[in-house]
Amino acid sequence: MVVRRKWWLSGGLLLLALLALVAWQWTTLSARARLGAAYGARIGCSCRYVEGRDMGSCDADKEPGMELVRLTDLPDSRAVEASVPLLASRTARFKPGWGCLLDPVG
Repeated sequence: MVVRRKWWLSGGLLLLALLALVAWQWTTLSARARLGAAYGARIGCSCRYVEGRDMGSCDADKEPGMELVRLTDLPDSRAVEASVPLLASRTARFKPGWGCLLDPVG
């Protein structure tokens, strides 16, 4: 009975420490995801609509560390959406004379 309580107590403390670590890192993780999505949208839009390359080429040309960022072409609005699953999403649109601009947040 005593051994069982020790396991529950140890497991509970470990779970609490893990949750505290996730909560502490969540703001950093979500900020990095927003930054990565914005960067991916801007670079993907420039690759697709300024350079005129196809999305497969643009997706294969991502920087190291951008593996989680998914690019989606929106040809009707001449835009590219970049998303980090469950964390962030941003869209950049091509505007003639200006290049690719990020859509406002919100």
